[in-house]
Amino acid sequence: MGSFRDLIAYKKAFSLSMEIFWLSKSFPKEETYSLIDQIRRSSRSVFASIAESYKKRKYPNHFVSKLTDADMENSETQAWLDAALACKYIDQEKFDSLDKQADEISRLLIYMINNHEKFK
Repeated sequence: MGSFRDLIAYKKAFSLSMEIFWLSKSFPKEETYSLIDQIRRSSRSVFASIAESYKKRKYPNHFVSKLTDADMENSETQAWLDAALACKYIDQEKFDSLDKQADEISRLLIYMINNHEKFK
């Protein structure tokens, strides 16, 4: 196996995080220390946790634990997307696109969790 950067889940999580970063620049300034910080932090934690997990892949319990953390942060990102939609900072089409990407990341993470032995 190569680098954690070769993992599809990492690439997709990084891409989603960057899309959220650029999109959140258009959110109102009063959201700087709440929604903006939270959605950026949780989306960044997804790819960061995947990277950390990869370094622990020889230890299945640690590997799975970090992947579970990544999936949890991904769900948190989806919750913040719900808030962004409800506040009308994003439209339904953008929400659907971002939420679909997050769902795909979750499926990849669950695959990795359930097939951790393939990543040793």
